[in-house]
Amino acid sequence: MTAINWLKPATDAHPPPRTESYWDRARRFLGATPESPTNLAALTVDQHVADGRGDDVAITFVGKGAIDAGEGDTSVTYGELAERSARFAGVLQDLGVCPGDRVFLLTGPSPETFVAALGTWKAGCVVSPLFAAFGPEPIRQRLEIGEARVLVTTAAMYRRKIQAQRERLAGLEHVLVVDDGPVPDGTRSLPQSMAETTAVRRPADTGPEDLAILHFTSGTTGTPKAAVHVHDALVAHVATAMDVFGLAPDDVYWCTADPGWVTGTSYGILAPLAVGARMIVDQGGFDATRWYHLLERHRVTVWYTAPTAIRMLMRAGVDLARAHDLSALRVVASVGEPLSAEAVRWGESAFGQPIRDTWWQTETGAIMIANSHDEEVRPGSMGRALGGVTIGLLQCTDDGELVRHNGAVAEVDDPSQLGMIAIRPGWPSMFRGYLHAEERYEAAFADGWYLSGDLARRDAEGSFWFVGRADDVIKTAGHLIGPFEVEQVLTAHPDVVAAGVYGVPDEVAGELICAEVVLRDGAPHDEAAVTDVMAHARRALGGSLAPRTITVVDDLPYTRSGKVMRRLLRARALGLPEGDTSTLETGAAS
Repeated sequence: MTAINWLKPATDAHPPPRTESYWDRARRFLGATPESPTNLAALTVDQHVADGRGDDVAITFVGKGAIDAGEGDTSVTYGELAERSARFAGVLQDLGVCPGDRVFLLTGPSPETFVAALGTWKAGCVVSPLFAAFGPEPIRQRLEIGEARVLVTTAAMYRRKIQAQRERLAGLEHVLVVDDGPVPDGTRSLPQSMAETTAVRRPADTGPEDLAILHFTSGTTGTPKAAVHVHDALVAHVATAMDVFGLAPDDVYWCTADPGWVTGTSYGILAPLAVGARMIVDQGGFDATRWYHLLERHRVTVWYTAPTAIRMLMRAGVDLARAHDLSALRVVASVGEPLSAEAVRWGESAFGQPIRDTWWQTETGAIMIANSHDEEVRPGSMGRALGGVTIGLLQCTDDGELVRHNGAVAEVDDPSQLGMIAIRPGWPSMFRGYLHAEERYEAAFADGWYLSGDLARRDAEGSFWFVGRADDVIKTAGHLIGPFEVEQVLTAHPDVVAAGVYGVPDEVAGELICAEVVLRDGAPHDEAAVTDVMAHARRALGGSLAPRTITVVDDLPYTRSGKVMRRLLRARALGLPEGDTSTLETGAAS
């Protein structure tokens, strides 16, 4: 398998411009221009049908049964996706749903999710995917903030999470239930509606700046924010997928992110369909053996997953990975939180290649920093800035506040100094606002920079090294310590597969560094084990920066997007109320 030359050949009729930007090259691949209609469904599905690839398999859905037997597997071609999504768009037209109206999806990794998303874009409407594991209140908040007019869901989801609060959602006019058979009162059968519609729609002539997607993120505090993304974002999805993964039409691609998250949309729906790769969508839960069987049976070539999953695979041991034929894999990449150097090296042992970290956020819409497929990986590094973006590190205080000189922010110029990751606006997938929250949007920018809130260092070679969120950094005895830096050291111990580091107040030092660790299966869980991990940390970090306490736990609390909930660890250590963290998210990609 070789990476594609990700530009369609120029012809005499369509020569490349004299100067062509990173994003312009992706537009040429898509056959789009900044002025032409840019409809996500047209460019991801219908264009392949027009090019004669209608019978090619677009997606294989892996059922919940045994992987080896292929029980419950179903495949959908590009032609079938085009036809079904056109019918869904027709259903919306029959209901009187107008371009710009919001259609929310609460359907999980199912064929209906893809059909409904593509059909919504064909109708010129806006998609907002929801994470199926959310409880009733987070769902209600998002439906209300996003002004949902249509919800697509299952009968069971509706009864459990929507029905009791339907009266509070005055703007929610239509609920389409994807199940066959009887549906709850106040809802419509989607299969029946699609069978009956005659208003099959061609893709709407949406422009590049027309609203296409609402992705919700709450950062670390506050009510959920609806980040606004436009149709032109596809340019960034395609450019980065081909640049970072070398994604090509002959790839078999698996993104493990739920479609309710930005990763599951940008790189689990849009990028692979636009490129023309064959996608794998797993409808079963996590199980290490199951996942390895899936990778082996389907000969997956590009695998995009999360550190949480990698930690669980590490816990199961390298021998389990080696027991499977994973030779088809040429790229394994990760997103959600920074990847420890030990996890990168474990990938080399388990898969014969390193796991490649990537960095981006809900607001950026696409990968901004990465260890790309054709570059050497520096374990523990986030990678380098991609060619289409300008990234800087801005000077900030120990509290994460920007430092201003004569009223203006300034960049860090010392490789040893940490700063806040900031990006110059202008990339296609940059969010265009927070819906109905203009002040929060404006606060995300300063002096022509988008402020990520993440702290990092950049070495002389241009690689970025994550330190922590601005509100996570620990200040101890005059030192500024990023929790992730300590976590990397702890997970380098052969028995430690996961670690969470946090600070607790101390009258002398300001804060003391504490840690909770998860040990690999089969490792001793006694005082001697803790002493050994502590000694390892002291050797690597020195006595002043090593954790003062280390507690062995069965598991760590994570956000839905796979980040350690350090605030919960800190609250637990101090005996404070933990609060309701069941819906906590962060601004980073998930």
